[in-house]
Amino acid sequence: MVDLPTYVINHTFSAPCALVWKCWTDPKLLTRWYGPNVETIIHKFDLQTGGEWLNEMKWGNTSDFSKMSFQDIEPFKKLVWHHSSTDAAWNVITSPMMPDWPKTLLTSVTFDSKGDTTQVRLSQVPINPTQAEIECFAKVMSRMDKGWGSGFAILDTMLAEQQTKTLKQDI
Repeated sequence: MVDLPTYVINHTFSAPCALVWKCWTDPKLLTRWYGPNVETIIHKFDLQTGGEWLNEMKWGNTSDFSKMSFQDIEPFKKLVWHHSSTDAAWNVITSPMMPDWPKTLLTSVTFDSKGDTTQVRLSQVPINPTQAEIECFAKVMSRMDKGWGSGFAILDTMLAEQQTKTLKQDI
């Protein structure tokens, strides 16, 4: 059996778990931080086991489509999904930007409430990858903190604004 590379990022948000969870599960809020520096369009968000999240990240005339199929949801505790690149019709395809990128990643996000803070742990591991996909994922993992970290920084700002009541009507 091959040990698969696993990407992990941990982040502590200075906000109660209910607010952090809402920012991960309310499409109106999710589009504000997911996919930093691009326009994020959520075409479908069916938050239930077996439900789908159909996502488009757009910059200029270019779009990157992905489908997340929810595998496990435990409110305020955990989100687990299969994350795949798709074409515009939501058919799973090889990533057009990186041909050796794993076709599907198992993504797990856990939420751990610590009073007025929430510790989030996100992990991703390829599902049934080829050797080329394993190598590509292992090589790119060191750069994934930049994207997730940028999104988390936006989310930190959103949560800080909420704490001062400027976003009360949204959250």
